Amino acid sequence: MEECISVFDMLKIGVGPSSSHTLGPWRAAERFLSELKLENILKSTTRVKVDLYGSLSLTGKGHATDLAVMLGLAGQDPEYIPIVNIASIIKEIEDKNEINLGNEIVIPFYFLQDIVFNKNFLPFHANGIKFTAFLDDNSEYESTFYSIGGGFVVKEERINAKKKHQIKCAFPHPIQNAAELLQYTIKENKSISEIVYVNEISMRPEAEVHSELMRIWNTMLECMFIGCHSEGILPGGLNVRRRAFDMHQGLIGLANYNSPQEWLETIRKTEVKFRQILKWVSCFALAVNEVNAALGRVVTAPTNGSAGVIPAVLMYYLVIENHNAGEKEIKQFLMVAGEIGSIFKKGSTISAAMGGCQAEIGVSSAMAAAALCEVMGGTTEQVLMAAEIAMEHHLGLTCDPIGGLVQIPCIERNTMGAIKAINAAELAMETDAKNAKVPLDKVIDTMWQTAKDMNSKYKETSEGGLALSVNMADC
Repeated sequence: MEECISVFDMLKIGVGPSSSHTLGPWRAAERFLSELKLENILKSTTRVKVDLYGSLSLTGKGHATDLAVMLGLAGQDPEYIPIVNIASIIKEIEDKNEINLGNEIVIPFYFLQDIVFNKNFLPFHANGIKFTAFLDDNSEYESTFYSIGGGFVVKEERINAKKKHQIKCAFPHPIQNAAELLQYTIKENKSISEIVYVNEISMRPEAEVHSELMRIWNTMLECMFIGCHSEGILPGGLNVRRRAFDMHQGLIGLANYNSPQEWLETIRKTEVKFRQILKWVSCFALAVNEVNAALGRVVTAPTNGSAGVIPAVLMYYLVIENHNAGEKEIKQFLMVAGEIGSIFKKGSTISAAMGGCQAEIGVSSAMAAAALCEVMGGTTEQVLMAAEIAMEHHLGLTCDPIGGLVQIPCIERNTMGAIKAINAAELAMETDAKNAKVPLDKVIDTMWQTAKDMNSKYKETSEGGLALSVNMADC
């Protein structure tokens, strides 16, 4: 079944630290509430039990999966909840041993008993979550979801398959792979971003496409701004000290500004030697993922764990590469990035639980490389080549977070993915794409084969690699 995936599916605003382990379970809890309402049994519910399976269980504590589930069941929305309210909502649930289910009915909820961490894996996907509602007539209602990466949640029976097909047919240019995307650009004599824009406005008004793209960018910009101006220790027990603050201070000095946009303009006036550029890009990426690790608001791009790559590369373009760039280029960048990400999702995976970190940092680097290449004037062939180069050099990257936290090595990996994306775009720009030996679709297929061959210890289970050789006591 071919999918119709919007840019706004790939770039989602949410709360850290993980799209598959935090945002996905949060959305699953919301969908479970919707089912209870649809079945007209929400107000008949006397108790709710949540079972986490596989990767959701093994690294759930480090990814705040249990907190996300509670917030979702309490009727909170990850896109709009005030971040400052999260701690107090969780504390109230834990202190009172009750939850306001869907903001409609208060029921007992003992989080240590009612959220169960099961180490076994369900067959359909590594990230399984089952909700059970106990009703006042002694019957039960069960529903199982799977968090498949990037905040996407599905059910095994795929009851919406027909609906998805109908949505797909609404796209004037339905795209399954890079080869199809290239053919559309040739046939229509349009760039990738122009093809994507035609698809997007077939689903929503032009003004909404514009406003939502800018809302995504402004969320990214604010996230970088917050991260660069926040110091201290990240939560979770690893005692990881924030680095973006000190790096930022060393780069910007005593500059004065009063808003994220003024900050951006101030950075444009700073020194741009090679070392400073490396530091700025790294600083932007660190800032985002430190905010993410602290349960802050980020844009899933395509995941929370890789949320720093695309903002860092786009910010690089705006403050270093093209001081005249504005909303037009920002929207162009985001549309290309979203489309490339959707092709990876269709042809492989964006879930580290399924494919290791190549599915997160690798995909985000490919998305950023392609987007940067187009805004710098690259041809469609060069844009696809940039994505291919970026992913080719992330193949086989494992996911082995220490303590199950999206901190080590995850935060630093965003800096590496961003730098690789810039390098990939530059290499593609200096290459005649006719001489390319490896098509993007071949790399995506190889990535999927690599994911299937990868040992489960290196797929976000914290059972191998750095997660095994470095333990919490070492930190």
